[in-house]
Amino acid sequence: MTAMPAAAPIDLLPPGLLDFLHVATPDAWVDWALSQPELLLIDHAQCEKKAASTAMSLLYRYVDRPLLLAKMSQLAREELLHFEQVVGLMEARGIAYRHLSASRYAEGLRRHARGEEPYRLVDVLIIGALIEARSCERFARLIPHLDAELAKFYRGLVKSEGRHYEDYLMLARQAAPEAIDDRIAFLAEREADLITMPDSAFRFHSGVPA
Repeated sequence: MTAMPAAAPIDLLPPGLLDFLHVATPDAWVDWALSQPELLLIDHAQCEKKAASTAMSLLYRYVDRPLLLAKMSQLAREELLHFEQVVGLMEARGIAYRHLSASRYAEGLRRHARGEEPYRLVDVLIIGALIEARSCERFARLIPHLDAELAKFYRGLVKSEGRHYEDYLMLARQAAPEAIDDRIAFLAEREADLITMPDSAFRFHSGVPA
């Protein structure tokens, strides 16, 4: 895997996260993000809202799993708090929150989820771990290039998103009837494809600029 630049605070990342992700975020995406500061924050807010929605959907669907209910309840609250914080930062910077079309990233992962239980749940949880891990890694990549206020905020998010990645992965292993290393590798390869493919529109989870 490609090493992250020394300037990025990789010490904040959970152990194993960079191995879990099969590729590092390309430098081209970092440059793209820095050239689109308004879109970065707007789509970041949408990502936090979607993450809360995903956690809530799992709460409603899998009511017989106490640990999942506890973890997803906590995650949903944290993601909604992050959403409020991003919107507050945007307001302070004169950035209007508006709807953006979704990137192909999350759907590109979910299309590989199996249909039968408990395999569907296992895949959804692995995909959740991948999304959280990528978010964590991208926050870390951006921090050295941001103003002090936003860098401090993103440092806090690195820690929380890293914990969410660990929780999703732990829940996936708990739900699986057998070892999931091969399944993780398969989905991580699909995630790496999405991260390195050209994209025409910038989003927080987009690939590289076309």
